[in-house]
Amino acid sequence: MSNSSPLGHLGRRDVLRAGGITAAALAAGPGLAACSRTEPSEGQSLLESLREKGSIKAAINNEPPFGYIDDNGELTGEAPELLRAIAKEMGIDEIEAETVSWDGLIPGLKAGRFDVVAAGMYITPERCKEVAFAEPDYKVLEAFMVEKGNPLGLETYHSVAENPDVTIAVLNASVEQNYAEGAGVKKNQMTLGDNAVQMLDLLENGRVDAVGLSTFSLNYQMEQRGMQDGYEVTEGFTPVVDGEEVKPAGGFAFRKKDKELLDEFNKVLADFKESGRLTEIGKEFGFDETAHPGDLTTEELCSAENG
Repeated sequence: MSNSSPLGHLGRRDVLRAGGITAAALAAGPGLAACSRTEPSEGQSLLESLREKGSIKAAINNEPPFGYIDDNGELTGEAPELLRAIAKEMGIDEIEAETVSWDGLIPGLKAGRFDVVAAGMYITPERCKEVAFAEPDYKVLEAFMVEKGNPLGLETYHSVAENPDVTIAVLNASVEQNYAEGAGVKKNQMTLGDNAVQMLDLLENGRVDAVGLSTFSLNYQMEQRGMQDGYEVTEGFTPVVDGEEVKPAGGFAFRKKDKELLDEFNKVLADFKESGRLTEIGKEFGFDETAHPGDLTTEELCSAENG
């Protein structure tokens, strides 16, 4: 089984979604600005530059409900909508967007292609070494999408590892890939995808037996794609790596040098958590009260004990 993620199985609408910023910008509404990058002037912070420019550039990964381009070419999802609301409170009126493969998000951020990753990225110790995360804005469980009735009895990544004939699609450079490898899933059992659209196409075309993602992502996409008759989402579970449970929770990623931007973002996010606006924004995408991260902190999630 190949680890490629062919676009040949995608419909026209999904090719538009997966095609990046050029396709998205063609149908952009008022919430999606044309993409350009303005470097801060000498002595000017990034936050000051973004306020002056009036927009912030974000990277998404085309994974509903976290961040994606909808059928009308509009940027939406839990992370972009939350970013849009927080940015306005910070004096930044618009969001520019670029669709990026999962393994290109952190390298692109560090290279200055965009100002923030708004893709529902899990906060892990490994990623914390590379970028600076805002405080978490959601927590979630892991799950699989499988054929109706779950004929292979897949419940956790360990159950995938126990059957060498089982194949599963996970995002390249994702926590799901780490969870699978940590549970003993062999490389030849995994297909590494660039985005969720491609992985679900692989499942529907019989190329893999399961897709591993968050419960929110899988339930939302199953409903949106009308897959309920032939497929189901397994019961959510907490991943175990090296005998220890991890905490799947995520948020926005920034460059470490952009501390002023991060601090201001966290101030507004804290207000949203306390006022209930965080849940209000997320509900449209399935992020109800159970998704609220509570008192989980980035410091805790970045610790070695969380993965």
